[in-house]
Amino acid sequence: MIPNIQPVVDLIAEVSAEIILPRFRKLAAHEVSEKGPGDVVTIVDTESEARMSARLQDLVPGSRVVGEEGASADPSVLAMLAGDDPVWIIDPLDGTQNFANGIACFAVIIAYCVKGETVAGWIGNPTAGSVSWAARGEGAWANGSAMRVATAPIPEMVGSVGSKTRRYIENLPTSARAKAPTEFVRYACVGREYIDLARGALHFAQYAGRLKPWDHAAGVLLHAEAGGYGRMVKGKAAYSAAQGIFEGPLRMAPDEASWNALHSIFPDR
Repeated sequence: MIPNIQPVVDLIAEVSAEIILPRFRKLAAHEVSEKGPGDVVTIVDTESEARMSARLQDLVPGSRVVGEEGASADPSVLAMLAGDDPVWIIDPLDGTQNFANGIACFAVIIAYCVKGETVAGWIGNPTAGSVSWAARGEGAWANGSAMRVATAPIPEMVGSVGSKTRRYIENLPTSARAKAPTEFVRYACVGREYIDLARGALHFAQYAGRLKPWDHAAGVLLHAEAGGYGRMVKGKAAYSAAQGIFEGPLRMAPDEASWNALHSIFPDR
């Protein structure tokens, strides 16, 4: 059920070295466009997805591909996530806006799903030359070392939240504010945030709005295999890539107790 891990690690390294990094801070104007208002795509996104799609399908004959750019052109491909064939989910360049702006915070994300369940995931950090990966029941790993989430008292936690949640917490009454986190970040690259969650550099994260499988399928598995606890805020259901694109919020925390404590502070933001 779980594909060979190393060929995917090698593929991410290859695409990073041959397609992504050579164009970092060297994009021509005609190599950047918008799929929609504020939704940037570059030639790096399309070339990376094309190469990885072909190679991944060769790695597992009969497998299908749902890539961010392919799904943007034809949303009907999302239906494959709930089908019987194994599916590779690809974000060829997570943090495209950062990349286009010359900011060194971007990632390559690949997940492998079987009948809607994510069983393996990889997140590459091209600028660091590293790939973090996880497989169901086999832990989360980076450069040969096991990854592990970190916990802390809630007021000392560092978390990634959107602006609305941040304002909500900052405007709490003084007594409630004293029990809440005080340090917040947002990378504009969810893949890099998931790496930092899994290695304990971030304690929690909350993602609202439309949750897209290429952003979250691999990261949720990486976080879980590193010991973390992630659930949908409404109903506390487990995240499932089989749902395709759907509304959040999704909260990630080091453990269930921390998740519940955060929920008591900002229950539905």
